[in-house]
Amino acid sequence: MEITIYSDGASRNNPGESGAGVHILRDGKPVEGLARYLGVTTNNIAEYTAAIMGLEHAIAAGATKVKLFADSELMVKQINGQYKVKNEGLKPLHGKVKELIAKIGSVEVKYIPRAQNKEADALANKAIDEKIL
Repeated sequence: MEITIYSDGASRNNPGESGAGVHILRDGKPVEGLARYLGVTTNNIAEYTAAIMGLEHAIAAGATKVKLFADSELMVKQINGQYKVKNEGLKPLHGKVKELIAKIGSVEVKYIPRAQNKEADALANKAIDEKIL
């Protein structure tokens, strides 16, 4: 089964109140939206947390192929090995993403412009507004 994940993190003031949002499609059809309030943290931590949420959902759903789209160029390039992870706070999150990817097998991680990630962005902001845990 193929799952497509649109993930986004939001942080107001960076660091500031943060949320993670994930818009999930199965076989091209929207199936779920995830939102989680993260407290005070950075935008990059929120971005990674959203990706982890989406990948964990994909594993639980039994996905054998995943496409992960995110509007964080830094995170996408770090996951794809184009950039090194220098920030100590991101290293454990990066490791967790790589561990989850290894469990799925076929995972494609791509950068998309913010305008193409509106559903995940709305979920991340909803998490902050409503303090969804």
